[in-house]
Amino acid sequence: MQQRPTRIHPTAIVDDGATIGAGTKIWHHTHIRSTASVGVECVIGKNVYVDAGVVIGDGCKIQNNVSIYRGVTVEDRVFVGPSVVFTNDLLPRAGAAHWEVVPTVVRTGSSIGANATIICGVTIGLGAMVGAGSVVTQSVPDYTLVKGNPARASGLVCVCGRHVDSATVAQECSHETRER
Repeated sequence: MQQRPTRIHPTAIVDDGATIGAGTKIWHHTHIRSTASVGVECVIGKNVYVDAGVVIGDGCKIQNNVSIYRGVTVEDRVFVGPSVVFTNDLLPRAGAAHWEVVPTVVRTGSSIGANATIICGVTIGLGAMVGAGSVVTQSVPDYTLVKGNPARASGLVCVCGRHVDSATVAQECSHETRER
């Protein structure tokens, strides 16, 4: 299969040293910093900030106004809703001479709802779903739906995002929408 060409809007800034995969679309006023890596066939929405060293896998959809700071790894086929923010320092201070980047991982196939805040140091599991407006302060298990502030488990989801009764079913989705 032939991949589509990469498209970068003229108002977007892609710093030298950033890697952008084939078929990826980068929209208005987005800034991709040097040493960031964006995979193939991604959509990076308007006004997104991708910091230096961030890794975004293949087939991801990053909606408008998202901030992804250094230390974040987003694996393949992840959906990040509008205005999601990732943090990267547990003890931020404006004048601090020393700060420590705390890694965050968003695993393959997961989804993060609009306006969620992801506190650094967590892993959002395979196929997991974070509800809109949630504040994630702890790691999210595979195929688990979390919501609230702080985010708490609220059930299981299958790979297509529907509620299910068991982890086995979550990994073996049989819904018609499975192949998106």
